[in-house]
Amino acid sequence: MRYCLAMVADPHVPAAGGFPEALVAAALDAALALPAAVPVFAISGLQGSGKSTLAAQMAALASRRGRTAAVLSIDDFYLGKAARQRLARDVHPLLATRGPPGTHDVGFACATLDALKQGVAAALPRFDKLADDTAPRASWPVVAGAADLVIIEGWLLGTPAEDEAALAAPVNALERDEDADGRWRRYCNDALRRAYPALWRRFDALWFLQPPGFEAVSQWRWQQEQQLAREQPGKPAMDYAQVQRFIGFFERVSRQALRTLPGIADRTIPLDAQRNALLQ
Repeated sequence: MRYCLAMVADPHVPAAGGFPEALVAAALDAALALPAAVPVFAISGLQGSGKSTLAAQMAALASRRGRTAAVLSIDDFYLGKAARQRLARDVHPLLATRGPPGTHDVGFACATLDALKQGVAAALPRFDKLADDTAPRASWPVVAGAADLVIIEGWLLGTPAEDEAALAAPVNALERDEDADGRWRRYCNDALRRAYPALWRRFDALWFLQPPGFEAVSQWRWQQEQQLAREQPGKPAMDYAQVQRFIGFFERVSRQALRTLPGIADRTIPLDAQRNALLQ
């Protein structure tokens, strides 16, 4: 578990930096009520929307109830730097950058979830974002026995591929200037169509944290990078201009998620620009 957040007594007041306790409890109750022996509860949302925070809050509440939750992120399954450099050489230079479809080890993610669902001892991979590479295996936490619940979070979870015709026009300057022939975005979309549905099928439930629009991602992602730098001082972090370019890699699939996930997810939680959950 990455974060341990204190809960507050009033269930309508969010914990510092987190979601209202009532929402956390509702999510955990929904997850534990799923019929699978070890259910997989997926939290989807664009960058900076609070997915890892909600996952950590759910795991902390589960622990207080005497239950065990294994927490994973799609980010934990990024291909390592060397593998992405091979893709950059063989397919397209933009594939050196982690994050878009085609830069995850989806087979490993499926195998990890399968092991956890079967109660088999499993090491939970971790990715060092500041080093931009897989963390040393010795640092991976190990689930020795059966967990009561698996929580996986990620920015594109559950998102379907686009129609081929939608790929013709670039959505931003990155695609226009660095993917003029559309080869990179076609590769990513093909990966999303071919590889990722096997992972989506392993989810027993999917909740979507819905931002007010893609424009909110820019500020949220910058806040996220600053937090990473505070947690690991001395390691290189992106500056603001680099963050703005970085989010360009995610814009196409993020907009596809905004269009499609409210109709796919089991529950959609709208967020305002400050990431407050707009609960009815």
